Amino acid sequence: MYKVYCRAFQGVMKTASSFMPWREPDLLEGENSLKELPKLIKRNKIESVLIVTDQGIMSIGLMESFLNDMRQEGINYFIYDKTVPNPTIDNIEEAFQMYTANKCQGIVAFGGGSPIDCAKGVGARAAKPNKSIPQMKGIFKVLKKMPPLFAIPTTAGTGSEATLAAVVSNSKTHEKYAIMDTSLIPHYAVLDPLLIVNLPKHITAATGIDALTHAVEAYIGRSNTKETTKYCLDAVKLIFENLYESYSNGTNIQARSNMQKAAYLAGMAFTRAYVGYVHAIAHTLGGFYSVPHGLANAIILPYVLEYYGESVHKPLAELAELIGIGVPADTTQEKAVKFIEEIKKLNLKMEIPKKVNGIVDSDIPLMVERAIKEANPLYPVPRILNKKDLVNLYQLIKE
Repeated sequence: MYKVYCRAFQGVMKTASSFMPWREPDLLEGENSLKELPKLIKRNKIESVLIVTDQGIMSIGLMESFLNDMRQEGINYFIYDKTVPNPTIDNIEEAFQMYTANKCQGIVAFGGGSPIDCAKGVGARAAKPNKSIPQMKGIFKVLKKMPPLFAIPTTAGTGSEATLAAVVSNSKTHEKYAIMDTSLIPHYAVLDPLLIVNLPKHITAATGIDALTHAVEAYIGRSNTKETTKYCLDAVKLIFENLYESYSNGTNIQARSNMQKAAYLAGMAFTRAYVGYVHAIAHTLGGFYSVPHGLANAIILPYVLEYYGESVHKPLAELAELIGIGVPADTTQEKAVKFIEEIKKLNLKMEIPKKVNGIVDSDIPLMVERAIKEANPLYPVPRILNKKDLVNLYQLIKE
């Protein structure tokens, strides 16, 4: 009965999603496209913005030319730079106080997934000032127009610049959860490859496999549309053609640009077709041990795909054919296995660990509870897993 309930819920969600007010961000793309953003903000008659970023971005001076251009356009800005990896409720509240105190009219997210998610949280609070972040946990708890949000990703992975989700951590309970609402989709996104040419190798690797996880989990799920299927296929192809080149030759502008597009397309796919147990488990590892989300996904992905077994052979075989691995004589199962092996090889080449270090056995029961609660019934996974399955997966991934 439990599985029937999950599938019925997913069916209703898939039908309902076709009536939702989906918004696609307006894109500024290509080298130096960031220079166009201050003019765009000005054209929108916005005089004051909150910029949400982190200490890493500030310390390397990545924003300097952007801030200079903002000053030239006469736009006032206030910088919140305390965002941590796996942004917390405290981060959002502090940034929101800065937003309201300075009477800001728009929000600029400058950084990886964490600053973008933090900025979305600020937008949600601005839209619903009488609701706390925990009260907006889950799906469609905002449902109000939020201030203009301009997303400037400095990694090629999370796809947060295209999605309806903001992932938040509660530092007191170690819980990590998503706020999901179509109003959180950024209004504008800047894909400027010059922002990621100096991205460190380990971040290039983890965020790249994060994007792959989004595309693969969306593709093997049961809520795809023609549109999301195409996004997934395009993203997977771009990632296998460009990720290792980006990793080994970071100054290859074309490869970097292609990875940005792949991350964006994967974001467009999973914001409508959802993800699966890889993400549910990864969120618990972020909440309990602050494991960076992209790295967690990269480690977990092959284990979950193998655990799904026969239920994913057909879609994974299609992805194997897409990237040109295997031979025509291979069975569907053989192609699927080869696709998973290809992910493992890519992880190995980019020095992504095979296991997660530091998982404590006594934490597993609560992590299983939270992962199951996140995934079931919402995620339209190829095979519905139970608590025992999740325990098995945690044991497989732990060092």
